[in-house]
Amino acid sequence: MTRPATGAPLSRVDGRLKVTGQATYAAEHEVPGAVHGVIVTSTAGKGRITGIDARAATALPGVLKVISHLNAPKLPYRPFRGIPDPAKGERLRVFQDDRVRFFGQPVAVVVAETLEVAQHAASLVKVTYAGERPATDMSAPAGNPNEAENYQRGDVDQALRQAHTRLERTYRLQREHHNPMETHATIARWDGDRLTLWDKTQIVLNTRADLASVFGVPEASVRVISPFVGGAFGSGLRAWPHVTVAALAARLVRRPVKVVLTRKQMYTGTGFRPVTEYKLTLGADRRGRLTAAVHDIRAETSTYEDYREALTVQGQMVYATPNVRQTYRSIPLDINTPTYMRGPGAATAAYAIECAMDELAYDLGVDPIELRLRNEPERDPGTGVPFSTRRLRECFRVGSRTVGWDDRDPRPRSARDGNWLVGTGVAVATYHTQRAPAQALARLAADGTAIVQCATSDMGPGTYTSMTQVAADALGLPVAAVRFQLGDSTMPLSPPHGGSMTMASVGSAVQDTCDKLRREAVRIAVEDSGSPLHGAAADDVVVRNGRLELRDGRGETYRELLTRNNRPSLETRGGYTPGDEVERFSTHAYGAVFAQVAVDERLGLVRIRRVFGVYDAGRIINPKLAESQAIGGMVGGIGMALLEHTVTDPRDGRVVNANLADYLVPVNADVPDVNAIYLDGDDRTADPIGVKGLGEVVIVGVAPAIANAVFHATGRRVRDLPITIEALL
Repeated sequence: MTRPATGAPLSRVDGRLKVTGQATYAAEHEVPGAVHGVIVTSTAGKGRITGIDARAATALPGVLKVISHLNAPKLPYRPFRGIPDPAKGERLRVFQDDRVRFFGQPVAVVVAETLEVAQHAASLVKVTYAGERPATDMSAPAGNPNEAENYQRGDVDQALRQAHTRLERTYRLQREHHNPMETHATIARWDGDRLTLWDKTQIVLNTRADLASVFGVPEASVRVISPFVGGAFGSGLRAWPHVTVAALAARLVRRPVKVVLTRKQMYTGTGFRPVTEYKLTLGADRRGRLTAAVHDIRAETSTYEDYREALTVQGQMVYATPNVRQTYRSIPLDINTPTYMRGPGAATAAYAIECAMDELAYDLGVDPIELRLRNEPERDPGTGVPFSTRRLRECFRVGSRTVGWDDRDPRPRSARDGNWLVGTGVAVATYHTQRAPAQALARLAADGTAIVQCATSDMGPGTYTSMTQVAADALGLPVAAVRFQLGDSTMPLSPPHGGSMTMASVGSAVQDTCDKLRREAVRIAVEDSGSPLHGAAADDVVVRNGRLELRDGRGETYRELLTRNNRPSLETRGGYTPGDEVERFSTHAYGAVFAQVAVDERLGLVRIRRVFGVYDAGRIINPKLAESQAIGGMVGGIGMALLEHTVTDPRDGRVVNANLADYLVPVNADVPDVNAIYLDGDDRTADPIGVKGLGEVVIVGVAPAIANAVFHATGRRVRDLPITIEALL
């Protein structure tokens, strides 16, 4: 019996290419005649450029051009539909005026025959400024807060007055940068009025639309190619200014131009998880059932764009709270625009909400898991609609049994291992299941192999592999006979490769497309008088290992069918469009996250001993890839809790630790034991293939679980991330 490919722990189909160096990333494409562009960035945090002296740079042999606002053409920058939402501000317009909006803003680019010459020439460009003192801290914004985002249900003030217990706390999270292994890079080439970009991006179609609008050309005149992405975590969800710089330089020097951001430039050339201050007030009755919650949220954004995260979702639906008020204000600062970072909004909100629930549990003398279970809703409290599935109780049951939760002494500072204070914490993880329209093309060749295409991306979750598995099962082919292609804007429609929507959206499109192709092959066979299947009912035909057959064994292979009919291939297009289920049901992935830490009593040093998660993420297409996603998310959560913190100089907004020596990320020594399990099941309400998405939810509850474990170990509640040694001494 042939086993299905979906559900099997297959290794990555692109793994060999990656480990042997054959996978081609954005900066590695061989484009004949390409020259190099190196960006010169501002050393002022705000003000105007008063002069650019490029004479020493242009005098160097091999320098082709120095481009700045002094000689760059005016670009159309037409509105476009994409990321970011154009209604929320105006993109940074590259080299279009003398204004400096933040430290590190691109102010010029040097184009030269070699990278070394371009780098040296860039160091010789002298820029002078009429500087102003920038606003880089939310306590002193650059202007009035942007219009607040508000939500309310019930009578919050009365409920708080009548509450048995009232808790009021403020939690702060510092800026985090994505720091993928591959820095952002773009190669741009013009062929007449047609632009080709080899780019690091999580959404080739958005980059195409963006650059078409910048240069005022039809989208059909722009092609974006991105077959491999070396990590992104959200940083590739929009076209950053360097993409325009590369395209502009290529047009002006009439050569292909490669621009690669340095690690230092990544801190101002792309976005980040914004600084957020989250004040939360909870009211509860004597049994710990929540009666009211007030969420007062402030987060940083740039002065030229109003970036906002989905910070209010968890506060509306995660617990049964009849009276809720939320106010979310974005604070304009003289910084570059923040952006989506793994678990955007959810990871931030969960930190505040889950730490506050832990504090409330200790105030009431109730077990932290029991308190959460007492506040489990039957329906989505924010919308009133039923959950498609919500198996959080089971996540807690499985997780608490696995980690021995009931065996712990709940008193803070009650467990010790020599000089180490040991503690265990727990938190809920949720992330909304997003879906969007997607399309795919499938082509079955006469040799019995198939190619399936979609313009999606793969920044690490294993899209190549999981889509191949879905396609193989739908076509009745072995995995080795199917090749999935992605990362090209000439391919069929795809949504952003982010927000945990790829598997649900693209996977459903691939399923539909390959189902259509299989059915078309069956139709041809049963109508073909030369086929052993002629006259059979199409519904009685199954396809296994590339062979169309009936229960009695009669049948033929795809190869035989297409060869006899003189068809070199059979091709079909299909797709997926979400219906009204998003209005009729509340669709989320869930998890219960447990953390055990040890804190050195004398040094305040925190060491992770274990992070364990149990997730309700719907159908798991590939357990090996799912485990990899959980490990990656948990490592990111460890960094968020204990290490990651972008430090800026308040005088000018310069990022002080813009390197991997001073910006700390978790290494092997910080990650001793992280693992996860996924509950069996699927969610056919959410999408046709029953998945919920798991790339985001696996980071969401990690930081609060660690923070709660630190409290259990030490008795000290730290409400600012990251948790530093200084906070525990």
